[in-house]
Amino acid sequence: MKINEYGVFDVKTDRRVAGESEEEIYQILNLPFIPPELREDRGEIKAAQENKLPQLIEYSQIKGDLHLHTKWSDGAHTIRQMAEEAKKMGYKYIAITDHSQSLKFAGGLTEERLREQIEEIRKLNQELDDFTVLSGIEVDIKSDGSLDFSDEILSKLDVVIAAIHSGFKQESKIITERLVGAMQNRFVSIIAHPTGRLIGYRESYQVD
Repeated sequence: MKINEYGVFDVKTDRRVAGESEEEIYQILNLPFIPPELREDRGEIKAAQENKLPQLIEYSQIKGDLHLHTKWSDGAHTIRQMAEEAKKMGYKYIAITDHSQSLKFAGGLTEERLREQIEEIRKLNQELDDFTVLSGIEVDIKSDGSLDFSDEILSKLDVVIAAIHSGFKQESKIITERLVGAMQNRFVSIIAHPTGRLIGYRESYQVD
């Protein structure tokens, strides 16, 4: 057999014997289906042959989303709409993490607006049954390494996501120090898009 982008072919007759679906290709190769997430040339074929592929998390196992933007910044829906839709999806919680004030082009929240949002979330949680909306922010890691908000306001949030949105061309040492500094902040929970890469649009920044 030979395999190319068009399918699996019989070498003698050049007839395609599989290729309508990925599952069909694995079947004719006598292999269990290997999910795309595991196709990294790191021993997954041998693991499949030995029936030792790891079990991936299913959508039904996901109970919440900790990085969501709303109409408060550059999102398209209200906090209530996001919560209602998340409940329909079977989620138990979401975190509202709009952009912080440095990202003016994305409608980043000032400290005053963030405090208003925290209060809106508090009131909404009083109305919701068996569902929790966590207050949060996607706080900018500025070019000098400082965070866009003080620890005083960050301490009032349930979830703090830190992310780099500027200074992408800084040298590796500086970029790395910015990320490490954010991780060392006791109020930071998550680092968002840690490479800065946008496929087909922007290469990764140089981080060690």
